[in-house]
Amino acid sequence: MSKSDASSSLVAIVGPTALGKTALAVALATECNAEIVSADSRQVYCGLDIGTAKPTAAERAQAPHYVIDVAAADCASFSVAVWRAQAENALADIAARRKRPWLIGGTGLYVQSIVDGLEFPSVPPQPKLRAELQSQLESEGVAALSARLQRLDPVAAAQIDQRNPRRLIRALEVCIVSGMPFSAQRTQRPPPYPILQLGLCVARETLYQRIDARVDRMIAAGFVEEVAGLLAAGVTAELPSMQSAGYRQLAAYVQGTCTLAEAVQRAKYATHQLAKRQETWFRKQKGIQWIEIGSDAVEIARERIESFYRECERRRRCQAGEGEANGGREGYA
Repeated sequence: MSKSDASSSLVAIVGPTALGKTALAVALATECNAEIVSADSRQVYCGLDIGTAKPTAAERAQAPHYVIDVAAADCASFSVAVWRAQAENALADIAARRKRPWLIGGTGLYVQSIVDGLEFPSVPPQPKLRAELQSQLESEGVAALSARLQRLDPVAAAQIDQRNPRRLIRALEVCIVSGMPFSAQRTQRPPPYPILQLGLCVARETLYQRIDARVDRMIAAGFVEEVAGLLAAGVTAELPSMQSAGYRQLAAYVQGTCTLAEAVQRAKYATHQLAKRQETWFRKQKGIQWIEIGSDAVEIARERIESFYRECERRRRCQAGEGEANGGREGYA
């Protein structure tokens, strides 16, 4: 969004998977004149529809969504930096059309890259090096990669989730290619506009029940067939897209290494773990206003969003007056 547009603002609705972020956002977007940028690292892939709970055609017709289906399912190089560039373009376009931009999703690093203005290393993906690091991961385990990163960049080693080997590999890739610590190349430049962050939450047991019920609905909707079609099209189980919760487990069934019941149960457990990581991530972030899901969640969100926009308008008018008194300068600090 343009730094010169003092009326620019952003609403972000975040939280763990399966809590109804999209449904809540769509329910309010029309009355708020809003359009949505997806902050979901798996909805970027074409063909991964059922298992990523992409917004339906009806939901997209009601509230336009952006940065969905922007990468081929067999793409191995899509990154948070690529997503951020596309998201920023979409947010700017929404604002330029006098719509209100909203950011909706559960991929914490994606959300943080916009909200905190993270700047990422410019080192492009190195397929050969990544293959070597992946081979080391498979032969020696995640501890070997973690120890290697500890030697090269102790700060990054302490910050990166050890259960996310893809992030470990990326940090090592940047360190090795650039000769500089990965952590030293990640800086912050917070955006100049106000941001409201709403987080959806619920008791852990209820969250897991919602996940299990949703996985069952996905299976009934053709999730297994979707995975089989991707594999048949040459999208291998080792690609980033197929590492998504549910896809990896169902791929094992399609390839004959487990039963469907086993695959479904493993998919549910993997999604439990994903939701737990998402919740932990967002709870550590500052400035999120939490809303427990329930019958009144939409109304609570509506009230907070309306209050936020009223405050934005009050600030805009105040600053416009100051701008007139100071040679026309205006904008958010």
